[in-house]
Amino acid sequence: MDFLDAYNLWADAHAFYEASIIPSPAETTDPLAEQTAAWETRLAEGTPHGGLLRSNALFNALNSSTKLHLLHVTHALEEINEHGVLYPSGGCLVGSIYCAPLTAVDHGFRMHNLASYVLNREAPAFLKRAGRPDATPTPLLFEVTVPRQAYRGLAGVDYLRLGAIHLSIYSHLEYLLSKNERHQLRETVISRTKNSASFLALASAIAHTGATVPADSFLQLLDETIPRLPILGYVYFEALAEYLMLHSTSDETERLADLGEFNNWLYKEMIFSSELAMAGKFDLAKFRPAPDRLDHLLTEVDSTIDPKHARHYLVDRISYLVAARLFAPGQFPETWRHTRWEFDSLATHLGPLLGHLIHRELRTFGRYPDFYFYFDQHKALQAWNYWNHMDIVTPFNGTIPKGEIGINPAYPDLEYRVWRAEQDDAGCLHPTEQLDVTIAPRLVDIKYTLMRNSRSVKRPSTAA
Repeated sequence: MDFLDAYNLWADAHAFYEASIIPSPAETTDPLAEQTAAWETRLAEGTPHGGLLRSNALFNALNSSTKLHLLHVTHALEEINEHGVLYPSGGCLVGSIYCAPLTAVDHGFRMHNLASYVLNREAPAFLKRAGRPDATPTPLLFEVTVPRQAYRGLAGVDYLRLGAIHLSIYSHLEYLLSKNERHQLRETVISRTKNSASFLALASAIAHTGATVPADSFLQLLDETIPRLPILGYVYFEALAEYLMLHSTSDETERLADLGEFNNWLYKEMIFSSELAMAGKFDLAKFRPAPDRLDHLLTEVDSTIDPKHARHYLVDRISYLVAARLFAPGQFPETWRHTRWEFDSLATHLGPLLGHLIHRELRTFGRYPDFYFYFDQHKALQAWNYWNHMDIVTPFNGTIPKGEIGINPAYPDLEYRVWRAEQDDAGCLHPTEQLDVTIAPRLVDIKYTLMRNSRSVKRPSTAA
Protein backbone atom coordinates (compact mmCIF):
# COMPACT_ATOMS: atom_id res chain seq x y z
CA MET A 1 0.00 0.00 0.00
CA ASP A 2 1.57 3.29 -1.10
CA PHE A 3 1.37 6.61 0.73
CA LEU A 4 -1.64 7.86 -1.25
CA ASP A 5 -3.69 4.72 -0.57
CA ALA A 6 -2.95 4.87 3.17
CA TYR A 7 -3.60 8.62 3.25
CA ASN A 8 -6.98 8.23 1.59
CA LEU A 9 -8.01 5.43 3.94
CA TRP A 10 -7.11 7.52 6.98
CA ALA A 11 -8.86 10.58 5.57
CA ASP A 12 -11.99 8.46 5.15
CA ALA A 13 -11.62 7.20 8.74
CA HIS A 14 -12.07 10.75 10.09
CA ALA A 15 -15.28 12.66 10.62
CA PHE A 16 -14.91 16.25 9.43
CA TYR A 17 -17.39 18.19 11.50
CA GLU A 18 -17.17 21.39 9.49
CA ALA A 19 -17.83 19.58 6.21
CA SER A 20 -21.64 19.85 6.44
CA ILE A 21 -21.53 23.48 5.28
CA ILE A 22 -19.87 22.40 2.03
CA PRO A 23 -22.45 21.52 -0.66
CA SER A 24 -22.37 17.89 -1.75
CA PRO A 25 -21.70 17.07 -5.41
CA ALA A 26 -24.79 17.02 -7.57
CA GLU A 27 -24.04 13.45 -8.51
CA THR A 28 -22.70 10.81 -6.15
CA THR A 29 -22.07 7.10 -6.34
CA ASP A 30 -22.85 6.67 -2.64
CA PRO A 31 -26.19 4.82 -2.33
CA LEU A 32 -26.46 6.10 1.26
CA ALA A 33 -25.89 9.78 0.43
CA GLU A 34 -29.50 10.79 1.08
CA GLN A 35 -29.69 8.79 4.30
CA THR A 36 -26.41 10.30 5.51
CA ALA A 37 -27.67 13.83 4.92
CA ALA A 38 -31.00 13.00 6.56
CA TRP A 39 -29.24 11.60 9.65
CA GLU A 40 -27.05 14.68 9.98
CA THR A 41 -30.15 16.87 9.95
CA ARG A 42 -32.09 14.59 12.28
CA LEU A 43 -29.33 14.45 14.87
CA ALA A 44 -28.47 18.14 14.76
CA GLU A 45 -31.97 19.60 14.53
CA GLY A 46 -34.35 16.90 15.72
CA THR A 47 -32.86 16.08 19.14
CA PRO A 48 -32.82 18.13 22.36
CA HIS A 49 -29.03 18.45 22.38
CA GLY A 50 -28.17 18.20 18.70
CA GLY A 51 -26.59 21.64 18.82
CA LEU A 52 -23.70 20.18 20.83
CA LEU A 53 -22.63 18.15 17.80
CA ARG A 54 -21.21 21.32 16.23
CA SER A 55 -20.88 23.76 19.10
CA ASN A 56 -19.32 22.43 22.29
CA ALA A 57 -16.57 23.22 24.75
CA LEU A 58 -14.16 20.70 23.21
CA PHE A 59 -14.50 22.16 19.72
CA ASN A 60 -14.21 25.71 21.03
CA ALA A 61 -10.91 24.80 22.68
CA LEU A 62 -9.60 23.03 19.57
CA ASN A 63 -10.55 25.98 17.37
CA SER A 64 -9.12 28.79 19.43
CA SER A 65 -6.88 27.79 22.33
CA THR A 66 -3.13 28.31 22.28
CA LYS A 67 -2.81 26.00 25.27
CA LEU A 68 -4.91 22.95 26.02
CA HIS A 69 -5.24 21.46 29.50
CA LEU A 70 -5.97 17.75 29.59
CA LEU A 71 -6.38 15.00 32.18
CA HIS A 72 -4.69 11.62 31.78
CA VAL A 73 -5.29 8.95 34.41
CA THR A 74 -2.56 6.42 35.17
CA HIS A 75 -2.08 3.45 37.48
CA ALA A 76 1.69 3.34 37.04
CA LEU A 77 3.05 6.67 38.28
CA GLU A 78 5.97 5.04 40.08
CA GLU A 79 7.15 3.29 36.92
CA ILE A 80 6.60 6.40 34.80
CA ASN A 81 8.67 8.50 37.20
CA GLU A 82 11.40 5.88 37.37
CA HIS A 83 11.91 5.75 33.61
CA GLY A 84 10.57 9.18 32.67
CA VAL A 85 8.58 7.79 29.74
CA LEU A 86 4.87 7.67 28.98
CA TYR A 87 3.74 5.42 26.15
CA PRO A 88 0.46 5.71 24.23
CA SER A 89 -1.88 2.78 23.69
CA GLY A 90 -4.31 1.63 21.03
CA GLY A 91 -8.09 1.82 21.31
CA CYS A 92 -10.65 4.31 20.06
CA LEU A 93 -7.97 7.04 19.78
CA VAL A 94 -5.65 4.64 17.92
CA GLY A 95 -2.14 5.51 19.17
CA SER A 96 -2.46 8.62 21.31
CA ILE A 97 -2.28 9.48 25.00
CA TYR A 98 -5.93 9.13 26.09
CA CYS A 99 -7.17 12.26 27.84
CA ALA A 100 -10.25 14.31 28.68
CA PRO A 101 -10.57 18.11 28.75
CA LEU A 102 -9.88 20.41 31.69
CA THR A 103 -11.00 24.03 32.00
CA ALA A 104 -9.01 26.59 33.94
CA VAL A 105 -11.13 28.28 36.63
CA ASP A 106 -10.34 30.70 39.46
CA HIS A 107 -9.21 27.88 41.72
CA GLY A 108 -7.60 25.06 39.79
CA PHE A 109 -9.01 23.17 36.82
CA ARG A 110 -12.60 22.03 36.38
CA MET A 111 -12.88 18.54 34.97
CA HIS A 112 -15.08 17.71 31.99
CA ASN A 113 -17.74 15.29 33.21
CA LEU A 114 -16.06 12.51 31.23
CA ALA A 115 -12.81 13.21 33.07
CA SER A 116 -14.47 13.11 36.47
CA TYR A 117 -16.13 9.78 35.68
CA VAL A 118 -12.89 8.19 34.50
CA LEU A 119 -10.94 9.40 37.52
CA ASN A 120 -13.50 8.81 40.25
CA ARG A 121 -15.56 5.86 39.06
CA GLU A 122 -14.09 4.01 36.11
CA ALA A 123 -10.39 3.80 36.99
CA PRO A 124 -11.04 2.61 40.59
CA ALA A 125 -13.37 -0.09 39.24
CA PHE A 126 -10.67 -1.38 36.90
CA LEU A 127 -8.07 -1.41 39.65
CA LYS A 128 -10.43 -3.34 41.91
CA ARG A 129 -11.05 -5.93 39.22
CA ALA A 130 -7.30 -6.18 38.60
CA GLY A 131 -6.84 -7.22 42.22
CA ARG A 132 -5.59 -3.86 43.46
CA PRO A 133 -8.57 -2.45 45.41
CA ASP A 134 -6.33 -0.36 47.66
CA ALA A 135 -4.53 1.31 44.74
CA THR A 136 -5.45 4.86 43.81
CA PRO A 137 -5.42 6.11 40.21
CA THR A 138 -3.26 9.18 39.70
CA PRO A 139 -4.46 12.21 37.73
CA LEU A 140 -1.83 13.74 35.45
CA LEU A 141 -2.41 17.26 34.19
CA PHE A 142 -1.03 18.01 30.74
CA GLU A 143 -0.57 21.50 29.33
CA VAL A 144 -0.14 21.22 25.56
CA THR A 145 1.01 24.25 23.61
CA VAL A 146 -0.80 24.47 20.28
CA PRO A 147 1.53 25.74 17.55
CA ARG A 148 0.42 28.38 15.08
CA GLN A 149 0.47 25.93 12.18
CA ALA A 150 -1.77 23.38 13.93
CA TYR A 151 -4.90 22.30 12.09
CA ARG A 152 -7.84 24.31 13.40
CA GLY A 153 -10.49 22.27 11.63
CA LEU A 154 -12.48 19.55 13.34
CA ALA A 155 -11.36 16.14 12.10
CA GLY A 156 -12.00 13.36 14.58
CA VAL A 157 -10.99 9.73 14.11
CA ASP A 158 -14.01 7.41 14.02
CA TYR A 159 -12.90 3.93 15.05
CA LEU A 160 -16.02 2.40 13.47
CA ARG A 161 -14.53 3.46 10.12
CA LEU A 162 -11.23 1.63 10.60
CA GLY A 163 -12.36 -1.67 9.05
CA ALA A 164 -10.81 -1.04 5.63
CA ILE A 165 -7.54 -0.04 7.34
CA HIS A 166 -7.53 -3.22 9.43
CA LEU A 167 -8.04 -5.31 6.30
CA SER A 168 -5.30 -3.48 4.41
CA ILE A 169 -2.78 -3.86 7.23
CA TYR A 170 -3.56 -7.55 7.60
CA SER A 171 -2.99 -8.06 3.87
CA HIS A 172 0.57 -6.76 4.40
CA LEU A 173 1.29 -8.72 7.56
CA GLU A 174 -0.57 -11.97 6.92
CA TYR A 175 2.61 -13.87 6.06
CA LEU A 176 3.51 -13.80 9.71
CA LEU A 177 1.02 -16.67 9.77
CA SER A 178 1.53 -20.05 8.20
CA LYS A 179 -0.42 -21.08 5.13
CA ASN A 180 -2.71 -23.25 7.28
CA GLU A 181 -3.22 -20.44 9.78
CA ARG A 182 -4.12 -17.97 7.02
CA HIS A 183 -6.60 -20.43 5.59
CA GLN A 184 -8.12 -21.09 9.01
CA LEU A 185 -8.44 -17.38 9.74
CA ARG A 186 -10.15 -16.67 6.43
CA GLU A 187 -12.54 -19.57 6.90
CA THR A 188 -13.36 -18.41 10.44
CA VAL A 189 -14.18 -14.89 9.25
CA ILE A 190 -16.25 -16.17 6.32
CA SER A 191 -18.19 -18.54 8.57
CA ARG A 192 -18.95 -15.76 11.08
CA THR A 193 -20.23 -13.55 8.27
CA LYS A 194 -22.20 -16.25 6.47
CA ASN A 195 -23.99 -17.24 9.67
CA SER A 196 -24.86 -13.59 10.29
CA ALA A 197 -26.33 -12.94 6.86
CA SER A 198 -29.89 -12.69 8.20
CA PHE A 199 -29.04 -9.69 10.36
CA LEU A 200 -26.82 -8.05 7.73
CA ALA A 201 -29.53 -8.44 5.11
CA LEU A 202 -32.16 -6.99 7.46
CA ALA A 203 -30.02 -3.99 8.44
CA SER A 204 -29.18 -3.39 4.78
CA ALA A 205 -32.83 -3.51 3.75
CA ILE A 206 -33.81 -1.02 6.46
CA ALA A 207 -30.97 1.37 5.57
CA HIS A 208 -31.22 1.17 1.80
CA THR A 209 -34.94 0.67 1.17
CA GLY A 210 -36.65 1.91 4.31
CA ALA A 211 -37.98 -1.54 5.15
CA THR A 212 -39.88 -1.71 8.42
CA VAL A 213 -39.59 -4.39 11.08
CA PRO A 214 -40.78 -4.63 14.68
CA ALA A 215 -38.15 -3.23 17.03
CA ASP A 216 -38.32 -6.28 19.29
CA SER A 217 -37.56 -8.63 16.39
CA PHE A 218 -34.65 -6.50 15.21
CA LEU A 219 -33.07 -6.20 18.66
CA GLN A 220 -33.47 -9.93 19.30
CA LEU A 221 -31.72 -10.76 16.03
CA LEU A 222 -28.99 -8.23 16.84
CA ASP A 223 -28.49 -9.84 20.24
CA GLU A 224 -28.11 -13.28 18.63
CA THR A 225 -25.62 -11.98 16.06
CA ILE A 226 -23.22 -10.02 18.29
CA PRO A 227 -21.28 -13.14 19.46
CA ARG A 228 -20.51 -13.93 15.81
CA LEU A 229 -19.80 -10.32 14.76
CA PRO A 230 -18.29 -8.62 17.81
CA ILE A 231 -18.02 -5.26 16.00
CA LEU A 232 -21.81 -5.08 16.33
CA GLY A 233 -21.37 -4.68 20.09
CA TYR A 234 -19.38 -1.51 19.39
CA VAL A 235 -21.97 -0.27 16.91
CA TYR A 236 -24.79 -0.95 19.38
CA PHE A 237 -22.93 0.83 22.16
CA GLU A 238 -22.22 3.93 20.08
CA ALA A 239 -25.82 4.15 18.87
CA LEU A 240 -27.21 3.78 22.38
CA ALA A 241 -24.69 6.20 23.92
CA GLU A 242 -25.49 8.70 21.20
CA TYR A 243 -29.20 8.36 21.84
CA LEU A 244 -28.84 8.90 25.58
CA MET A 245 -26.61 11.95 25.24
CA LEU A 246 -28.77 13.57 22.56
CA HIS A 247 -32.19 12.82 24.06
CA SER A 248 -31.80 13.07 27.82
CA THR A 249 -33.55 16.08 29.33
CA SER A 250 -32.58 15.51 32.96
CA ASP A 251 -31.50 18.46 35.08
CA GLU A 252 -27.91 17.23 35.11
CA THR A 253 -27.84 16.81 31.33
CA GLU A 254 -29.20 20.33 30.90
CA ARG A 255 -26.60 21.71 33.32
CA LEU A 256 -23.78 20.07 31.41
CA ALA A 257 -25.20 21.23 28.09
CA ASP A 258 -24.98 24.80 29.37
CA LEU A 259 -21.24 24.12 29.86
CA GLY A 260 -20.96 22.78 26.31
CA GLU A 261 -20.67 19.13 27.35
CA PHE A 262 -22.53 15.95 26.52
CA ASN A 263 -23.53 13.97 29.62
CA ASN A 264 -21.10 11.04 29.54
CA TRP A 265 -22.31 9.63 32.85
CA LEU A 266 -25.43 8.32 31.11
CA TYR A 267 -23.74 5.66 29.01
CA LYS A 268 -20.96 5.09 31.53
CA GLU A 269 -23.49 4.25 34.25
CA MET A 270 -25.30 2.01 31.77
CA ILE A 271 -22.31 -0.14 30.83
CA PHE A 272 -21.06 -0.39 34.41
CA SER A 273 -24.46 -1.14 35.90
CA SER A 274 -25.15 -4.43 37.62
CA GLU A 275 -27.58 -5.12 34.78
CA LEU A 276 -24.72 -5.54 32.30
CA ALA A 277 -22.04 -6.55 34.84
CA MET A 278 -19.26 -4.88 32.85
CA ALA A 279 -17.63 -2.96 35.70
CA GLY A 280 -13.88 -3.32 35.40
CA LYS A 281 -13.90 -5.02 31.98
CA PHE A 282 -14.48 -2.53 29.21
CA ASP A 283 -15.12 -4.99 26.39
CA LEU A 284 -17.68 -3.59 23.98
CA ALA A 285 -17.51 -6.73 21.88
CA LYS A 286 -19.71 -8.20 24.62
CA PHE A 287 -22.08 -5.24 24.84
CA ARG A 288 -25.45 -7.02 24.68
CA PRO A 289 -28.23 -5.50 26.78
CA ALA A 290 -30.89 -8.22 26.98
CA PRO A 291 -33.70 -7.15 24.62
CA ASP A 292 -36.38 -7.84 27.22
CA ARG A 293 -34.50 -5.77 29.82
CA LEU A 294 -33.62 -2.79 27.63
CA ASP A 295 -36.59 -0.65 28.73
CA HIS A 296 -35.73 -1.19 32.38
CA LEU A 297 -32.06 -0.40 31.76
CA LEU A 298 -32.87 2.86 29.97
CA THR A 299 -35.27 4.12 32.63
CA GLU A 300 -32.83 3.17 35.37
CA VAL A 301 -30.14 5.28 33.71
CA ASP A 302 -32.40 8.25 32.96
CA SER A 303 -36.09 8.57 33.74
CA THR A 304 -36.53 11.23 31.02
CA ILE A 305 -35.83 8.67 28.27
CA ASP A 306 -38.78 7.20 26.34
CA PRO A 307 -37.88 3.49 25.86
CA LYS A 308 -40.33 2.98 22.99
CA HIS A 309 -38.90 5.92 21.08
CA ALA A 310 -35.38 4.69 21.84
CA ARG A 311 -36.09 1.23 20.45
CA HIS A 312 -37.34 2.55 17.11
CA TYR A 313 -34.42 4.97 16.92
CA LEU A 314 -31.95 2.15 17.54
CA VAL A 315 -33.41 0.05 14.74
CA ASP A 316 -32.92 2.86 12.23
CA ARG A 317 -29.59 4.10 13.55
CA ILE A 318 -27.89 0.71 13.94
CA SER A 319 -29.07 -0.32 10.47
CA TYR A 320 -27.60 2.84 8.98
CA LEU A 321 -24.29 2.43 10.82
CA VAL A 322 -24.00 -1.21 9.74
CA ALA A 323 -24.57 -0.26 6.09
CA ALA A 324 -22.33 2.81 6.23
CA ARG A 325 -19.44 1.43 8.30
CA LEU A 326 -19.32 -2.32 7.57
CA PHE A 327 -20.09 -2.44 3.84
CA ALA A 328 -17.52 -1.33 1.27
CA PRO A 329 -18.09 2.35 0.34
CA GLY A 330 -20.44 2.80 -2.56
CA GLN A 331 -21.54 -0.82 -2.53
CA PHE A 332 -25.21 -1.64 -2.68
CA PRO A 333 -25.50 -5.20 -1.37
CA GLU A 334 -26.39 -7.87 -3.86
CA THR A 335 -29.10 -10.43 -3.33
CA TRP A 336 -27.87 -12.35 -0.33
CA ARG A 337 -28.66 -15.79 -1.63
CA HIS A 338 -26.31 -15.09 -4.58
CA THR A 339 -23.39 -14.25 -2.31
CA ARG A 340 -20.19 -16.17 -3.01
CA TRP A 341 -18.79 -17.13 0.35
CA GLU A 342 -15.16 -16.76 -0.61
CA PHE A 343 -12.85 -14.31 1.11
CA ASP A 344 -11.75 -12.22 -1.89
CA SER A 345 -15.26 -12.04 -3.29
CA LEU A 346 -16.73 -11.12 0.09
CA ALA A 347 -14.11 -8.42 0.63
CA THR A 348 -15.45 -6.55 -2.41
CA HIS A 349 -18.76 -5.91 -0.64
CA LEU A 350 -17.94 -6.34 3.04
CA GLY A 351 -14.27 -5.44 3.27
CA PRO A 352 -14.64 -3.17 6.34
CA LEU A 353 -16.58 -5.86 8.20
CA LEU A 354 -13.93 -8.46 7.40
CA GLY A 355 -11.25 -6.04 8.58
CA HIS A 356 -12.98 -5.51 11.92
CA LEU A 357 -13.46 -9.25 12.35
CA ILE A 358 -9.82 -10.03 11.55
CA HIS A 359 -8.60 -7.29 13.89
CA ARG A 360 -10.60 -8.82 16.71
CA GLU A 361 -9.80 -12.43 15.83
CA LEU A 362 -6.06 -11.84 15.80
CA ARG A 363 -6.02 -11.08 19.53
CA THR A 364 -6.58 -14.76 20.30
CA PHE A 365 -5.79 -16.55 17.03
CA GLY A 366 -3.06 -19.18 17.20
CA ARG A 367 0.41 -17.66 17.40
CA TYR A 368 -0.76 -14.23 16.28
CA PRO A 369 -1.23 -12.64 19.75
CA ASP A 370 2.58 -12.50 19.81
CA PHE A 371 2.43 -10.36 16.66
CA TYR A 372 -0.72 -8.39 17.49
CA PHE A 373 1.28 -5.59 19.09
CA TYR A 374 3.04 -4.99 15.77
CA PHE A 375 -0.28 -4.97 13.93
CA ASP A 376 -1.47 -2.14 16.16
CA GLN A 377 1.91 -0.42 16.01
CA HIS A 378 1.71 -0.48 12.21
CA LYS A 379 -1.72 1.11 12.42
CA ALA A 380 -0.46 3.75 14.84
CA LEU A 381 2.42 4.65 12.49
CA GLN A 382 -0.08 5.30 9.71
CA ALA A 383 -2.28 7.38 12.00
CA TRP A 384 0.67 9.46 13.23
CA ASN A 385 1.79 10.00 9.64
CA TYR A 386 -1.68 11.26 8.69
CA TRP A 387 -2.02 13.46 11.77
CA ASN A 388 1.41 14.99 11.22
CA HIS A 389 0.59 15.66 7.58
CA MET A 390 -2.59 17.41 8.73
CA ASP A 391 -0.83 19.11 11.68
CA ILE A 392 -3.23 17.49 14.15
CA VAL A 393 -1.69 17.77 17.61
CA THR A 394 -4.65 16.51 19.65
CA PRO A 395 -6.86 13.99 17.82
CA PHE A 396 -10.32 13.35 19.25
CA ASN A 397 -12.90 10.59 19.08
CA GLY A 398 -15.06 11.55 16.13
CA THR A 399 -17.88 9.02 16.48
CA ILE A 400 -19.52 11.79 18.52
CA PRO A 401 -17.68 14.57 20.39
CA LYS A 402 -18.05 13.06 23.87
CA GLY A 403 -14.88 14.70 25.18
CA GLU A 404 -12.39 11.92 24.42
CA ILE A 405 -9.22 13.61 23.20
CA GLY A 406 -5.67 12.40 22.74
CA ILE A 407 -2.14 13.73 22.41
CA ASN A 408 -0.37 12.82 19.17
CA PRO A 409 2.90 11.33 20.50
CA ALA A 410 4.69 11.61 17.15
CA TYR A 411 3.98 15.29 16.49
CA PRO A 412 7.25 17.08 15.61
CA ASP A 413 8.43 19.43 18.35
CA LEU A 414 5.48 18.53 20.55
CA GLU A 415 5.52 21.09 23.38
CA TYR A 416 3.93 20.11 26.67
CA ARG A 417 4.34 20.11 30.43
CA VAL A 418 2.94 17.55 32.85
CA TRP A 419 2.14 17.61 36.55
CA ARG A 420 0.85 15.16 39.08
CA ALA A 421 -2.43 16.62 40.28
CA GLU A 422 -4.71 16.35 43.28
CA GLN A 423 -8.46 16.77 43.51
CA ASP A 424 -10.04 19.11 46.04
CA ASP A 425 -13.37 18.72 47.81
CA ALA A 426 -15.12 20.67 45.06
CA GLY A 427 -13.86 18.25 42.40
CA CYS A 428 -11.28 20.60 40.86
CA LEU A 429 -7.75 19.50 40.05
CA HIS A 430 -4.62 21.28 41.22
CA PRO A 431 -1.10 20.68 39.88
CA THR A 432 1.16 19.66 42.75
CA GLU A 433 4.40 18.36 41.25
CA GLN A 434 5.83 18.93 37.80
CA LEU A 435 7.14 15.71 36.30
CA ASP A 436 10.08 15.11 33.99
CA VAL A 437 8.23 12.84 31.60
CA THR A 438 8.71 12.27 27.88
CA ILE A 439 5.91 11.04 25.61
CA ALA A 440 7.35 8.29 23.40
CA PRO A 441 5.85 7.40 20.00
CA ARG A 442 5.70 3.68 20.69
CA LEU A 443 2.67 1.72 21.78
CA VAL A 444 2.39 -0.11 25.05
CA ASP A 445 0.68 -3.49 24.72
CA ILE A 446 -3.02 -2.89 25.37
CA LYS A 447 -3.24 -5.74 27.86
CA TYR A 448 -1.11 -3.69 30.23
CA THR A 449 -3.17 -0.50 30.07
CA LEU A 450 -5.54 0.57 32.82
CA MET A 451 -8.78 0.24 30.86
CA ARG A 452 -7.85 -3.11 29.31
CA ASN A 453 -6.15 -4.81 32.22
CA SER A 454 -8.96 -6.71 33.88
CA ARG A 455 -6.62 -9.22 35.49
CA SER A 456 -3.73 -8.79 37.83
CA VAL A 457 -0.71 -9.05 35.53
CA LYS A 458 2.84 -7.91 35.65
CA ARG A 459 2.99 -4.46 34.12
CA PRO A 460 5.83 -3.00 32.06
CA SER A 461 7.50 -0.26 34.02
CA THR A 462 6.56 2.48 31.58
CA ALA A 463 2.93 1.58 30.92
CA ALA A 464 0.45 4.43 30.84
